[in-house]
Amino acid sequence: MKIAFALIVLALGSVVFHLLSPWWWTPIASNWDYIDHTITLTFWITGIVFVAIVLFMAYCLWRFRHQAGTQAAYEPENKRLEWWLTILTSVGVAALLTPGLFVWHQFVTVPKEADVVEIIGQQWQWNFRLPGKDGVLGTSDTRNVTPENPLGLNPNDPHGEDDVLIAGGDLHLPLNRPVRVLLRSIDTIHDFYVPEFRAKMDMVPGMVTYFWFTPTRPGTFAAICAELCGTGHYTMRGVVVVEEEGAYQAWLQEQSIFKQSADAGNGTGEGTSLALSATKTGSAP
Repeated sequence: MKIAFALIVLALGSVVFHLLSPWWWTPIASNWDYIDHTITLTFWITGIVFVAIVLFMAYCLWRFRHQAGTQAAYEPENKRLEWWLTILTSVGVAALLTPGLFVWHQFVTVPKEADVVEIIGQQWQWNFRLPGKDGVLGTSDTRNVTPENPLGLNPNDPHGEDDVLIAGGDLHLPLNRPVRVLLRSIDTIHDFYVPEFRAKMDMVPGMVTYFWFTPTRPGTFAAICAELCGTGHYTMRGVVVVEEEGAYQAWLQEQSIFKQSADAGNGTGEGTSLALSATKTGSAP
């Protein structure tokens, strides 16, 4: 009986703790409230199943407790019970998976008008690249990575000459404009994650993965790596600033482009503006 009572306290205590817990999500700052709704639905389904099973166990402990003069009945099979368990389990699994499939479809369907930004992960910092005036990102290859070209851009691709590079600095995004985030890793598996945006995706060496979102709240948000990527994993942090269009354009004009860094690496002396913009933004070229 003591164990049955402990199980009842466990079930009810878990529900009360969940409802009164001070630990919850950070306030959302993107369009992905669908993800919050899906997680909430998952909590309800798994919570109801958890409470039902624990209370059923408590009931069995009380109902079938040892009593003098009683003997347990041996029933090796109960097809009716097995069918009910199979049907209920199938319904529960379908209820868990179906909302996620709808959200996933939205998650991978990028709006045609979305801006593009590339995020490159490396041990242990974030680098960013945005298309220049031509609106097209240049090609890249990890075999092109050098101290002068840390992001591995193709120096022979004219589309990459005006690409905006932010090595180790802050990423700025315009408010209420969808953005497609291309994810690339130079060394190992990383995962760019801003909790307030909800959206994230692994960055796998040799692949370009992606997700998209629309920033809906201005502010400064911390970006972390959500994948254990080595001894310096805990230091892999960044900053994403969401701001109005005017402030975003002013910030964009201060950034350096790939051609400037390439010229600086070639010793042509044309990289002066790169150093100046790095000083203004507090980032390293």
